[in-house]
Amino acid sequence: MPVRREIHIDGIPKYVPEPIAEDARRRFTEAMQDLLYRSGMKKISVSVGTEEPEKESRPPKREKSTGYGPSSDELTIEQRAEQYTSRKALYDFDFLVVDDEVRENLLSSVDLILVEDLVFNKWNLKLIEPFPRAALNFHGNPGTGKTLAAHCVAAYLKKPILMASYAQIESKYVGDGSKNVEAVFFAAERDGAILFIDEADSLLSRRLLDVTQGAEQAINSMRSQLLICLENYRGVVIFSTNLVENYDRAFDTRMRHILFPMPDEAARRRIWANHLPKELPLAKDVSVDALARIEDVCGRDIKNSVIDAALRTARAGAKAITLAGLQKAVEQIKMARIKPSEAGKSRKAKSEEENSSE
Repeated sequence: MPVRREIHIDGIPKYVPEPIAEDARRRFTEAMQDLLYRSGMKKISVSVGTEEPEKESRPPKREKSTGYGPSSDELTIEQRAEQYTSRKALYDFDFLVVDDEVRENLLSSVDLILVEDLVFNKWNLKLIEPFPRAALNFHGNPGTGKTLAAHCVAAYLKKPILMASYAQIESKYVGDGSKNVEAVFFAAERDGAILFIDEADSLLSRRLLDVTQGAEQAINSMRSQLLICLENYRGVVIFSTNLVENYDRAFDTRMRHILFPMPDEAARRRIWANHLPKELPLAKDVSVDALARIEDVCGRDIKNSVIDAALRTARAGAKAITLAGLQKAVEQIKMARIKPSEAGKSRKAKSEEENSSE
């Protein structure tokens, strides 16, 4: 079985907010573990910067192939599950700012999990449901708190969280995708973790009809395997999507859906307050009430605006972050958004360019 290597990451400046630094360390660690696992290397040294690194020698040849591709059939589910690792939740439940209806739905879902032993074992409902599970589906616009809520649920249940996306499960090799689906559920049970699957619409969309290509068969195989895993899984799985309307009906009826709306002014006020730590040097003119009146922003916009304003202030050598600096950061984020019409034009132009080159 592949051995998990300890990864050391140094050099992130202290002025970078800890949640951002922690997320960067997590992503980098996962990428390096995956590289070591697939390449067979036992040690790696990585330098990140703007200068071109020196050329490194070729990695040693593997004594035994355990990579992906034709030889991946040699992998057991335990070995395949090694590419997925859980971690401690980043946020406590009190950090989550949502409206009362969403909060009540989340707490109700969590309470159902907490009484599982009473209901299914002592009251013997395992007679009609041998594999009790809690499958939740978080849907709503990007940045409305779906990933944050998954961390909060994990923290509330005092469990680690295993995060995976469609890109981490999919494989270019036919047949590997469905095996990875099985492996990620195995890894979650192995760690006693909350399983969080992002970009879930790619996995849970309607199965393809009139399949003619291997890639299409692989997609259908992944979705069929996911149904099997959901039926047999003992634990909590949370899906997240911005495109819930694409879900296959078979998945739709197997989970509890929770909509995350854009925050209103009261919610924005609490989100702004949560993202302005007491250590942050704020000018006297900074008003949470004034910031909360800025409409059409989600939690992610607010977080990114605070970080952007803080970094600009630090770079300029200023002593405090001003209200104008925060407002400017928000407006720049809003202006930089890709509008649906612009995205459609971009795809059309790309398609026409590809057709003209054929």
